[in-house]
Amino acid sequence: TSEELSKHFNPVKKFSSTTPFNKKNVVVLILESFGNENIGKNRNHKSYTPFLDSLITQSLYFKNGFANGRLSIDAVPSILSSIPSLMDNNFIQSTYAFNKIKGLPRILKEQGYTTSFFHGAFNGSQNFDQYAKISGFDAYYGKNEYPYEGGEDGRWGIFDEEFMQYFGEELTNFNPPFFTTLFTISSHNPYIIPEKYKNKFPKGTTKIHETIGYSDYALQKFFEFAKTQKWYDNTLFVLSADHTSAGGKGFYNTSLGKLSIPILFFDPSNDQLKGISEKNFQQIDILPSILEYLNYQGEILTFGNKLSDDNR
Repeated sequence: TSEELSKHFNPVKKFSSTTPFNKKNVVVLILESFGNENIGKNRNHKSYTPFLDSLITQSLYFKNGFANGRLSIDAVPSILSSIPSLMDNNFIQSTYAFNKIKGLPRILKEQGYTTSFFHGAFNGSQNFDQYAKISGFDAYYGKNEYPYEGGEDGRWGIFDEEFMQYFGEELTNFNPPFFTTLFTISSHNPYIIPEKYKNKFPKGTTKIHETIGYSDYALQKFFEFAKTQKWYDNTLFVLSADHTSAGGKGFYNTSLGKLSIPILFFDPSNDQLKGISEKNFQQIDILPSILEYLNYQGEILTFGNKLSDDNR
């Protein structure tokens, strides 16, 4: 019965708080193929992400972070709507994709947020523009919306550095509070980087490593811009890889290791949100944890757990 089932698992989570809702801006950055096999922090292997490693030291970092799928198309509903990959086909491409979902876009819209989704690839890529519309985002920004000449990689869309600078400029134009998501593209096969950066980043042992280094550099340039903006100090940044990359060895070639990703929460105005968490933390835990951090009150449907929950 439903009563017996709810004793073991109830997807309806109740939030209560003694303090008012905190209308911080929320920026979710989904990093293409930035699996833990490429991250240096707290790992005994070479790092290709010096900037992300430095940001981790200023963040709450989930050492045991896990993806809920193996594909980019699985990551978006997991992170933004707390819906894991449970079917044989992807949720976004399934018949259920047209169901009205109350994930972060709609929940925060009700709190007065401006909402947007950015993806530098060609519009229609992986149906992200369709999903953004159905899940309640106000606006979608893809390759078609990018207003400048140049910056194209010749395959997917706009290189990460140019697109993330555009992303930062647009955030400055939004009315706060805003909730936004950006999905990077440059560290995706066929691993193209701008000519001007050839031989700037370590080649590594697999083709992806050089582009991971480039995307990490683009991330650094975005944060350098963000720090100069008024909205920066009143923003919660959440960073997560979408999935791991191919070529992992040892632990990263096991069933568990192939899902091992960095997840971190960074708030430049909160020195208490810092440290290394040993908790098992999945992509589906991001949504309820963001809402808890903002002092959200009410009920939501989520397959994940809040940050404070002990049942991990």
